[in-house]
Amino acid sequence: MEGQVKKTLISMMAAALALAGCGQGATGGGDGGSRGQIRIVGSSTVYPFSVAVAERFAQANPSFGAPIVESTGTGGGMNLFCGGVGPQHPDISNASRRIKAGEIEQCNRNGVQQIIEVPVGIDGLALIESSGRPTGFQLTARDIYAALAANPFGRPQTARTWREVNPALPDVPLRVYGPPPTSGTRDSFAELILDQGCDSDPAMEALKESDSDRHQQVCRQIREDGAYIEAGENDNLLVQRVAENQGAIGVLGYSFLEENGERVRGIPIGGVSPTAETIQNFTYPGARRLYIYVKGEHLNAIPGLREFLTAFSQGWGPGGYLTQRGMIPLPDNERQAAEAAIQNPRPITVRDLQ
Repeated sequence: MEGQVKKTLISMMAAALALAGCGQGATGGGDGGSRGQIRIVGSSTVYPFSVAVAERFAQANPSFGAPIVESTGTGGGMNLFCGGVGPQHPDISNASRRIKAGEIEQCNRNGVQQIIEVPVGIDGLALIESSGRPTGFQLTARDIYAALAANPFGRPQTARTWREVNPALPDVPLRVYGPPPTSGTRDSFAELILDQGCDSDPAMEALKESDSDRHQQVCRQIREDGAYIEAGENDNLLVQRVAENQGAIGVLGYSFLEENGERVRGIPIGGVSPTAETIQNFTYPGARRLYIYVKGEHLNAIPGLREFLTAFSQGWGPGGYLTQRGMIPLPDNERQAAEAAIQNPRPITVRDLQ
């Protein structure tokens, strides 16, 4: 059924975009026009969950039409989402990290004043390796940073093998498949893993206080000499590449690891393996919240948008259909707050991020 729905989503996309291009149904002012389908862009990690919701929604509400879901990466999705109000602009942006202040400001400049933030679940930023490796990797955040930083601890990058990073690691070439800069997973990787590894050096910790811009450059800039390979927004392809190359490592969302457990396995970071339990209690260093951002100006203008949000909330609790697909539920109090955000939307501001 899911495959049929994906085909429906794709086939409807051209028609919807054609409608958007000519502005049919737009009523002007601050509403979202009268486009027939909900349009969703953004995170490749959240994409399969939104597709699952779209499938259920389309079955239960055939009069609204199947939502259009596109995997553009979190950054690319926010750029589209913040482009403006009206039928040519998306209604929802999936995100595997929280919205940035600059994105809120971009939205506001383009007339998007009502950005509704809805946390939908928890995911883990997992490092994976082929299940065929006889001995698994055991890494620390410092190992990962030293291997992938363009200038680790402010010095030139010279490592070509994992053993050159840490004598206790295997003597295999550094080859890490990971997300591109437009991906929220890339942002999370930098914030949750690279920063931690960088700040294991007291000098870098001190740099954070004295020169935060320089600190971010040293700690988050990834090498571009071939050791880190951008795998695009197709996480299934990333899994395939890692599964077929026993010396390679991949960086992606935990839900894709869970779906492909026979082909790849999670790599412990600091002795903690990525599991549903360690991610939910945030003991795994790569644990992160997932979000959808909804354009408040479109809530009453796009048919079915409110109902779609309700369908999302019906699947994210313990035992729900989204958790059966790998989403890890938020704590009860956070889920209740998210449900309240759907029922009584309140726009997020830059101040809320502080």
